[in-house]
Amino acid sequence: MKKLNIGIIGYGFMGRAHSNAYRKVNHFFDLKYQPILKAVCARNADNAKAFAEKWGYASVETDWRKLIERDDVDLIDICTPNNTHAEIAIAAARAGKMILCEKPLALNAEEAEKMVAAVEKAKVANMVWYNYRRCPAVVLAKQLIDEGKLGRIFHYRAKFLQDWTISPDLPQGGAALWRLDVKAAGSGVTGDLLAHCIDTAMWLNGSIDSVSAMTETFIKERKHQLTGKVEKVGIDDACAFLARFSNGSLATFESTRYARGHKALYTFEINGEHASIFWDLHDLHRLQYFDHRDEGRVRGWRNIHVSDGDQPYMKNWWVPGLQIGYEHSFVHQVADFLAGLADGKPARPDFKDGLATDYATDAVLKSARTGQWEKVKKAK
Repeated sequence: MKKLNIGIIGYGFMGRAHSNAYRKVNHFFDLKYQPILKAVCARNADNAKAFAEKWGYASVETDWRKLIERDDVDLIDICTPNNTHAEIAIAAARAGKMILCEKPLALNAEEAEKMVAAVEKAKVANMVWYNYRRCPAVVLAKQLIDEGKLGRIFHYRAKFLQDWTISPDLPQGGAALWRLDVKAAGSGVTGDLLAHCIDTAMWLNGSIDSVSAMTETFIKERKHQLTGKVEKVGIDDACAFLARFSNGSLATFESTRYARGHKALYTFEINGEHASIFWDLHDLHRLQYFDHRDEGRVRGWRNIHVSDGDQPYMKNWWVPGLQIGYEHSFVHQVADFLAGLADGKPARPDFKDGLATDYATDAVLKSARTGQWEKVKKAK
């Protein structure tokens, strides 16, 4: 088994999710590569050391440039705020490192294009952490669509609802709240939540041709944790948009952090000429499926419990009937990435797929500004 030395930058929520995946993957998947937790990098040395001790990283760095320079690090995992992705990824590519990058790929498509150019020039393996592609029920949905079970697709609808920013006393900026700072995040729910919805949608249903969007910032000013001053809020608190897919289907997307009672309600439904499917993150091990071709007297929505060995990924886990959860989607992503290294068939979504999503989010934000339908640029 080949060793793959991991250098992770960032120790927050995603740092934990990724580290857990690296530690578990070889216990459940037969792979030719084994991730080795070589180094964690963060500006706060004490916090980085504590994280390294908890998760088993062999060393600590406080400068990501030094981490990239290390000969004993093969892969750079970027778990930092969006405004740092491009600089780190481009430097890592030039150093010949493999790269896994949190989503969205960059602040905007212009930055993402430079990242794609860098990894393609360096010919280094790369991937973006759109982990919902790795939920077994979502993969089953993909299989059903690709097998033609739904027939021609007419409608796609997705929503991602949260409620954690409703209080006007919540500040913006800083380590925990950088997602509310436009300089660090680039956008609000569009790049954070809808990016997930868009990536999943384009994976399942093909490219998006055009969009018509509206956004709203409900709290116009918030105290900034770094400056201590009350500053204008530049991110979108809510976004809703219409879309036309290249295959002719119509779509609605909605996301907000102002839906009281919802912490992470991500759902999608797809309606085709023969059948429909529905998935809910809160019930992520199940896929709802309706097939009009069933005999009329028993026709209805089926509740498919995705836990059997012949369903995506599940043979690697427990006995049929026992479900898995959110963290396993990251394990699956690492497993697919390592398998791709071994067989020369790179796993996706890669940086070019991440760029395609950034093109879509850029078009959504532009449409919200112009009030017009906007075309979505295609990644070449």
